[in-house]
Amino acid sequence: MKNRFTLLLTGSALMAVLLFSFNPAKAQDDSKFSMDVTLNSDIFFGFYPFFAGSYSLSENTAFTFYGILWSGGAAGGSWGNWTEFGVGMNFDVADGININPQVGILNGSLTSGLGTPVLGEGFVPNLTIGLDKANTEGEFYLGYYVGFDHGNPNTNNYLHYWANYGYKFSPFFSAGLHLEQLRFTGGKNQPEDPAFDFYLALGPYVQFADPNGGAFARFTSGADLRSDDMLAKSGFRQPSFFKLTVGYSF
Repeated sequence: MKNRFTLLLTGSALMAVLLFSFNPAKAQDDSKFSMDVTLNSDIFFGFYPFFAGSYSLSENTAFTFYGILWSGGAAGGSWGNWTEFGVGMNFDVADGININPQVGILNGSLTSGLGTPVLGEGFVPNLTIGLDKANTEGEFYLGYYVGFDHGNPNTNNYLHYWANYGYKFSPFFSAGLHLEQLRFTGGKNQPEDPAFDFYLALGPYVQFADPNGGAFARFTSGADLRSDDMLAKSGFRQPSFFKLTVGYSF
């Protein structure tokens, strides 16, 4: 009986050692990982889910990955279930400021101009700069979408960027201004001076967020700033802009 008690005590002690040895490591690994998932709908791209994840490599750097499931919008039928997936690195350069260069692979038929969805139809180098301080918030995004030649005579390239800046009136509510542009820049076998804007919009946004982190919702609106000449060249009339986002940060 004594030997059995001693064996049980020794086994319990060993298990406790293993738990204390492995659980902190697991907790530390878990704390290195984060992800944001959002559901978005806007007047041009339609409905599209988005996710962005990161895994911390050091105090100021992290490996990042993201994906966008472009599913519809103004010309969704010809985009070929357009999908974007990419990876990059995030750098915390100052208190509340981070820079995240990434490169994504495009799948579908928008930039290749092929008409049939294809894996690796193009690529998109992109840059995101984030601002998150006690009383202010903001984001700048710039992506250049480049089509690969998959046998079609023409390819299509696009410039997409936005910039927003807002004030946190409380941990629950913030508001600010949002500027966004989508521009066709040309591509293979395109006419001379092909560039035009699909939209160039400026307007306010409002955001509501869980003060403890997690769920948030944002509504963005704006007016079209394009000139009459740009409207005529694009052949695409969009007098206003709006976007609705609901998401969760894990």
